[in-house]
Amino acid sequence: MNLKRKITNYGIAFLIILSLNFLLPRLMPGTPLTAIYGEEVLVQMTPEFKASLIKRFALDEPLYKQFIFYIFSLFRGDLGYSYYQSGSVFQIILAHLPWTFLLVGFSLILSTIGGIILGIESGWRRGKITDKAILTGMMTLSGFPSFFMGIMLLLFFAVNLGLFPLQGARTPYADIYGIWLVLDVVKHFILPLAALVLVEVSGCYLLTRNTMIMTLRKSFILTAKAKGLPDKKVRYRHAGRNSLLPVVTRTGIKLGTAVTGALFIEIIFSYPGVGNLIYSSLLMRDYPVLQGTLLMVAIFVLAANFFVDLIYKKLDPRVQNAY
Repeated sequence: MNLKRKITNYGIAFLIILSLNFLLPRLMPGTPLTAIYGEEVLVQMTPEFKASLIKRFALDEPLYKQFIFYIFSLFRGDLGYSYYQSGSVFQIILAHLPWTFLLVGFSLILSTIGGIILGIESGWRRGKITDKAILTGMMTLSGFPSFFMGIMLLLFFAVNLGLFPLQGARTPYADIYGIWLVLDVVKHFILPLAALVLVEVSGCYLLTRNTMIMTLRKSFILTAKAKGLPDKKVRYRHAGRNSLLPVVTRTGIKLGTAVTGALFIEIIFSYPGVGNLIYSSLLMRDYPVLQGTLLMVAIFVLAANFFVDLIYKKLDPRVQNAY
C-alpha cells in the first residue's frame, strides 16, 4: 500500500471520528447544549452566558453550517469551554498531557525493551531452567490487573515503608527549583511507572517468546548457525530482528490506547494526567472536557497506527508486498 493511499485511508477515518464527535451530542435527547453541558449546569447559567454559548457553537444555524463551524473551531484549537473548570477545554487537556506522556512514554519504552530482551533470551533457551523461571514470573505478573498492582505497590512502598509519596506528581506548596524539583517529580513518578511496567512487560514478553520460538525453526536460522556465526549474533541480529514485527504491531496498538490504559494507575496515585482528567470529568459530568479528551485520544490512536505502518517495511521489506 503506497503512502498516498495510506494517508487517504487515515484521512477518511479521521473524518468519520470528527463526524461522530460532532453528531453524538446532537443525537441525544434534548437540545445539543443540554447534551454538551448537562441539565444541571444549564440551570446555573445566566441567560446571557447561555445565549453566548448558542452563538459560539452556532446551534441556531442549520446542521451543515454547524459542522463547518465545528471543523474551523477545531483547527483554531477551540474544543469548547468547561463550565465546571472555568477554562478552555484545549488548555485544560494541554495542562494534563505532559504528565501522561511522561508516564506512558517511559512505561511503554521500558516494558517493550524489557519484554523483547527477556522474550528473546527465553525463546532461545526454550525448555531450560532460565526459560521456565522467566515464563513462570511473567505468567504470574500477567494475572494482575493494573489497579491491583498499583494498590499493592502503594501499600507496601508508600504506606508501610514510607519510601515514596502517596499521591500526586510533585509535593504541593514545596518551594523547590532546579535539580530538587526534578528529583521530587522522579520520586512521585517511580511507583506509577513501576506499576505500569510490571503489568505491560508480560504481554510483550510472551509475544516475543512465542514469535522467537517460531522464528528459530526457519531455514535461514539453521543456515546462520551452519556458517558458524556467534550465538549472540544469531540470537539478536537474525532471530530477534525477525521476531519484532508482531511486537511492533502490539506496541503501536498500546501506544494508541496507552492514555486509557493508564487511567486506573493515575486514579490510584492521583497522578495529574489525562486518565485522571477523564475520571474527574465523568464524576462532574463535564461533557465538553470528555468530548475533547476522547477526540484527542482517537487522533492519537490514528497517529500511532500510521507511524507503525510506516516503520513496518523498515523491519521487514516483505510486508510491503503483502498489500
